[in-house]
Amino acid sequence: MDRPIDSPIQPVKLGAQSQFKFRCHKDVKCFTQCCRGINIILTPIDIIRLKRRLGLSSEQFLAVYTEPQLLEKTDIPVVTLKLLEEEAGETGSRPCPFVRPEGCIVYEDRPTSCRYYPLGEISLAYKDDPEGEQFFFMVKEAHCLGFEEDKSWTVLEWRKDQGVDFNDRANAQWADLIVRKRSLPPSMHWAEQAKKMFFMASYNIDRFREFVFESSFLKRNPTDAQTLERLRADDVALLEFGLKWLKGILFKPPAEASAAPEAEQNG
Repeated sequence: MDRPIDSPIQPVKLGAQSQFKFRCHKDVKCFTQCCRGINIILTPIDIIRLKRRLGLSSEQFLAVYTEPQLLEKTDIPVVTLKLLEEEAGETGSRPCPFVRPEGCIVYEDRPTSCRYYPLGEISLAYKDDPEGEQFFFMVKEAHCLGFEEDKSWTVLEWRKDQGVDFNDRANAQWADLIVRKRSLPPSMHWAEQAKKMFFMASYNIDRFREFVFESSFLKRNPTDAQTLERLRADDVALLEFGLKWLKGILFKPPAEASAAPEAEQNG
């Protein structure tokens, strides 16, 4: 992994039982500093949890709280958390819209990246092994005093304490699509329609529900009544359903996949 000389990423590969010391609380002098000047890619479950907490539709949340971008070294459309404007005299301190002096106002539904911090996670993908290898690393920023606290964790204990596992399970198929796309030659690009379908199924779960139930989708993709009932009411179930469908569309042999997303959309 290439890192700038002043990178906070520690060049040590961590496993589930690797130990570290860290604790964050209101009495730490740097409290909430890690919520400023950040670049957080939001995952599908992040959008679902945050828009539900705020009582917004997917489109409303995307419009107010996110910015679109293409994932580095790919043409995969993702969204990042839109930060507030810089405060007077505080260059480079654009804060998260959900941070307050007393902490995070959406803490129970905070994004996956926030749950992992100060850990990072990487999956290494290979051409013949899209599942790849998963490992963790430490993000040790100069301003963070949490590492001086006398609280020890294993990576596994931290993940459990921070509620990472639920998010990771919900995001698993989305992450798999990204890993598979990364494993393809750079010259193999998704068509614009495929990108739109990926974005809708990943981030605009309300629009995707309309697409499933109000287009010809179910004629092309017959689904049993019990599953349909769950998809109408459960955003997470619909997300998993949509990502599984996308995998079948985007990674079919070319002869089978040609124009499939466009045909579904226009149906």
